[in-house]
Amino acid sequence: MPYNIKEMVNKKARFVAGHRMCAGCGAPPAIRTILNALKEDDNAVISNATGCLEVSSFLYPYTAWKNVSYIHTAFECASATLSGAEKAYEKFRKDGKIPQDKHTKFIAIGGDGGTLDIGFQSLSGAMERNHDITYICYDNGAYMNTGTQRSSSTPLHADTTTSPAGKVLQGKSQPRKDLTQIMVNHNIPYVAQTALFGNQKDIYEKAEKAIYTHGPTFISVFSPCPRGWGYPTEDLQAIEKLAIDTCFWPVYEVENGVYKITYKPAKKLPVEEFLKTQKRFKHLFKEENKHLIEEMQEEIDRKWNYLLMMEEVTNKE
Repeated sequence: MPYNIKEMVNKKARFVAGHRMCAGCGAPPAIRTILNALKEDDNAVISNATGCLEVSSFLYPYTAWKNVSYIHTAFECASATLSGAEKAYEKFRKDGKIPQDKHTKFIAIGGDGGTLDIGFQSLSGAMERNHDITYICYDNGAYMNTGTQRSSSTPLHADTTTSPAGKVLQGKSQPRKDLTQIMVNHNIPYVAQTALFGNQKDIYEKAEKAIYTHGPTFISVFSPCPRGWGYPTEDLQAIEKLAIDTCFWPVYEVENGVYKITYKPAKKLPVEEFLKTQKRFKHLFKEENKHLIEEMQEEIDRKWNYLLMMEEVTNKE
């Protein structure tokens, strides 16, 4: 059915107010929108890896999770934990211990540290074993929960506590790992990359498609962090929009191997428009470092052109 923002926001809440996430963080509105894609009568089992979202939303005996079955699990095993829950549920249904008309969806959630790095093995295994689960990565580009250490998702030249910009380094020396493409290469039914922009239509529709596609599915959500990135809390939406308008964060989906770019900027902006909004990139605007911005622009253009090519090739009849 067509997307209706009024109906979406009026659904029963699955992630509610009262958590301790920072103002201006991209994760809470993203997770709230994704869980709103669940059908009203369906239950969900949430396996949440340790990270910002978990430590700030589930402080016993208080919780921001409602109308779901919630499991806090370790950094490295959110996917494995959920895989076990999904198989147990399947057996209970087979044995008649769960009514056939009762539906439960299985959703794992982790930050980039618990997904691209520490939890990658269990994620890859769950995808390869074809579990009927959805994995959501809220990607803020570093280990924000423990002090802004670099992760494999940290962008090239970003300043972190373990890749500091100074006399020796100019931020992280390596490009970020492209986990979305790695998941595509697992040959799973549905993979998507999204962000909060507009009226949240893109993230909602992709979440609904992922959750209700049978088999393993994966979504990577752009999740700005005001503390780690260095921006005013009120600039969250502006930064999200600049990320997609510069193609720093392409918004697309891959369904059964077919690529679809779901947002193409009317006017593609230079990446410096995105970089200058954040303190983690301020060193790049020194005269002697301008070539580093050009290097980043070349990488972004290359990846954007690759996506355009893949969309054209995979949609040919």
